[in-house]
Amino acid sequence: MDKEQQNDSPGLYPEGGWKANSVVIGSFCSIMGGLGLMNSIGIYQAWISTHQLESMSAGQIGWIFGIYNFLIFFCGIQIGPIFDAKGPRALMLVGSILIILTLILVGFCRVYWHFLVVIGILGGMGTSFIFIVPVASIGHFFYRRRGAATGLALSGGSIGGVIFPLVLEYLAPKIGFAWATRVIALITLILLIPGCILVQSNFPPKPSLSSKREILPDLTILKDPLLALTTLGVFFIEWGFFIPLEYVVSYSLAHGMSRRLAYLTIVFFNAGSFPGRWLPGIMADKIGRFNTLILTNVLCLIAVLAVWMPASGNVAATVIFAVVFGFASGSNISLVPVCVGELCSTESYGRFYTTVYTIVSLGALTGVPIAGEIIHRCQGAYWGLIAFAGCSYAAGLVCFIVVRFMQERKGKKGDRTIPLADTE
Repeated sequence: MDKEQQNDSPGLYPEGGWKANSVVIGSFCSIMGGLGLMNSIGIYQAWISTHQLESMSAGQIGWIFGIYNFLIFFCGIQIGPIFDAKGPRALMLVGSILIILTLILVGFCRVYWHFLVVIGILGGMGTSFIFIVPVASIGHFFYRRRGAATGLALSGGSIGGVIFPLVLEYLAPKIGFAWATRVIALITLILLIPGCILVQSNFPPKPSLSSKREILPDLTILKDPLLALTTLGVFFIEWGFFIPLEYVVSYSLAHGMSRRLAYLTIVFFNAGSFPGRWLPGIMADKIGRFNTLILTNVLCLIAVLAVWMPASGNVAATVIFAVVFGFASGSNISLVPVCVGELCSTESYGRFYTTVYTIVSLGALTGVPIAGEIIHRCQGAYWGLIAFAGCSYAAGLVCFIVVRFMQERKGKKGDRTIPLADTE
């Protein structure tokens, strides 16, 4: 973002102390509550498709969650410049209110448009605030230890993704779906309060950063083939990522697993994602960020095509898939932004990030509805959906490999405009 390079001196960052560590604590709590819905969204998809909306096709229901995924990215890229201009407090409050409203109102939803508005629009917008603001605040307090601090905070989302499915699975049969979601809303509220209190900024607001140049995407930057291929690769992997996250529970139910065991697949997914959000970041500092992104996406591809595809409902294979894919895909959140940062100068990062994720949000919008329609065309079988997810990851992997190859060629020719060293 404009003038952001002024804050690039490591001496401006506390790297610890009560104030900085309290921001990490507040971010951890708020992400645990705020991204709990995102990381357990497969439970809600499975429930409403077998209860309130059981008469509707998987493709139609998929648009609810496609819009939810789309707004997480699309609204989030607009929140960043507002954060720079106004600080985090008001944004945290707005996001927290929207998430609590979503969890309360979803219990009153009965027809399609209710879920579209509540989960798709309110839930997507609310999650986008908690997805962006706490992480951006950590960046104000940590420079050398930014990866470790951010990974620790983001791991809270995986813990929320373990807790909330267990709560819903245990309470829904006893007190009903509506009251179970209200209990989750109460837990979420308790977790969001420390975030609203503790998350703060370390630098003074910079209103000039809210200029249109930073907020609006700039498609002309895609003339750079490295950035264009990276954007395309991220588009493909986001196409693939949300499919297992949102359909693994339905897949398990369709293959005869008990409801309890099917719901636990999301728990296994998030258990794997917990170390997957911070261990690859540590590895990236040693072997390179694009290299690590390639390796984790190879693991995603293997998990989808070599484990999930032949599983055919086998319990052990499905659990192994959930854990492995959760670990490998968990790295995307932390690695993609820093990989984009390697392709531009610091002062241009806001514009590049906005452009990339504006395009990627379209993949998040369409991936789940396409997968739902594939299930419909395959008469309820899941092999087509799994193949689609696998092909998406394969396409993204090819893009990243080509980018890395082009980086190497530029390095050998002495062109250092694209940094090959993985430094902050």
